[in-house]
Amino acid sequence: VARRPQGAAGSKGFSTMNALVVALALAPAAAFVGPAPAAPSTALKESLGDLKALQQSLPGPPNDYFDPLNLATMTFDWGPQGEEATIGWLRHSEIKHGRVAMAGFLGFIAHCTPLVAGEHKFLPYRGYVAGVTPQEQWDNIPLYGKLQILVAIGMLESYGEGAGDPEGYTHYMKGGKPGYYPPIAGRAGFGQVTLNLWDPFNLVQNNSAEKKARGLKSEILNGRAAMVGLMGLLSASSVPGSVPFLAGIEGFPQYSGNVMIPFSNDFSLFA
Repeated sequence: VARRPQGAAGSKGFSTMNALVVALALAPAAAFVGPAPAAPSTALKESLGDLKALQQSLPGPPNDYFDPLNLATMTFDWGPQGEEATIGWLRHSEIKHGRVAMAGFLGFIAHCTPLVAGEHKFLPYRGYVAGVTPQEQWDNIPLYGKLQILVAIGMLESYGEGAGDPEGYTHYMKGGKPGYYPPIAGRAGFGQVTLNLWDPFNLVQNNSAEKKARGLKSEILNGRAAMVGLMGLLSASSVPGSVPFLAGIEGFPQYSGNVMIPFSNDFSLFA
């Protein structure tokens, strides 16, 4: 497995990354503002009119419904059919991708700081190298470590799709609430999971309906911004100068690999 050693400019890179942290960490500060989704008790079937009304109720551009590919009017060759199923799938996908992007955006920033990317008394994984970019840190993780991460994500994903028939769960393509993740505390495995994936400390579950509705809109907007932001970070890291705002930050991490080939350091299907 190829490793990328820390160069002579490693310590300088850490000091200059302060600018990156200050410039980027403040932008998604509201990304944690989100609703506390309660278990849906009735079927929620959204029409194209509901989708347009939701977009018009969101502040900021676009001010009107925007669907140039007409995705909301398409149907699937698998699963439930009809307008409500299609819109449920699209709504859930946007919310889920936004949540992943928010985590990825903040994770990229965190991995650029000495606290995460610096020297550690106890190595976080075998073969750890300090002072490398977030993408290089992923490259350096052993294959079995990567597979463990993917298996854990797959298990959480399957539970979120209704595996095990969680109490009160209705699939989002069958009238369930888009973005809803069923409670998992005490229900996964043999009871080892003690906190819910969503709202683990029960801080927002008693919010009013109005506050939850506002939180959902905030989550959608922050998720959209995070998706654009994360792609901007990856683009600027792979193609210097492609994002003018980030091009002026001294020490911005540069990556010579391909983020679309996540296992390039482990194996290749076309070698």
